[in-house]
Amino acid sequence: MSTEPVAMHMSDGIVDAPVSLAFGVVAILGLAVCIARARRDLDDRTAPLAGLVAAFVFAVQMLNFPVLPGVSGHLLGGALTAILVGPSVGALCVAIVLVLQALLFADGGLSALGTNITNMALIGTGVGFAVAVALRPLARRSRAGLLVTAFVAAWVNTLVASLGFVLEYALGGQGPALGTVLALMAGFHTLIGIGEGIITALTVGAVAAVRPDLVYLLRGPRPELTIREGATR
Repeated sequence: MSTEPVAMHMSDGIVDAPVSLAFGVVAILGLAVCIARARRDLDDRTAPLAGLVAAFVFAVQMLNFPVLPGVSGHLLGGALTAILVGPSVGALCVAIVLVLQALLFADGGLSALGTNITNMALIGTGVGFAVAVALRPLARRSRAGLLVTAFVAAWVNTLVASLGFVLEYALGGQGPALGTVLALMAGFHTLIGIGEGIITALTVGAVAAVRPDLVYLLRGPRPELTIREGATR
């Protein structure tokens, strides 16, 4: 089995055409929902940061870090983008990065673009943000709490996103036995998640140290909603 799917980017031919097409539809529908929801999250603070986050994820994904001989991983960015700019905008950022990488650098196959977006942009971002929200009281308590929250969210995001690949492979995989793929994906991404967690924690911590108001996870109720509720009462 090649190391490419272990690093999460799926190439053409790993799953059959019907499964690729089905998850292409899932990706399109999921991104459509994200676009609709992102409109309420984009403001004067979020929009510039979203561009910077997408550029950062694009750059860091080009850098691989070794896990074991012959196996390397890279930042997925789901938890990172979700914590900084919200799950909907974050998913769009990761999806844009994946499209550019597939078109410009052939990093991930075009027929597998739907599965890659589903795993990394939709599943990864959604799961990463869900974990971060569950730990938000800890994140708001101290800087150390925020770093722990970012690390755990990124680690879980990486592992669950890899299991999305296993599901797709179970439905239409062409290659090694499913048990072998599951063991490799879970085992390697348990380790890859540590690198993902460290990068995410350091990045979120750096932004929070300078502009904590830019961290989506740490924000309170939006002012306009508070004003409207007060006026109604």
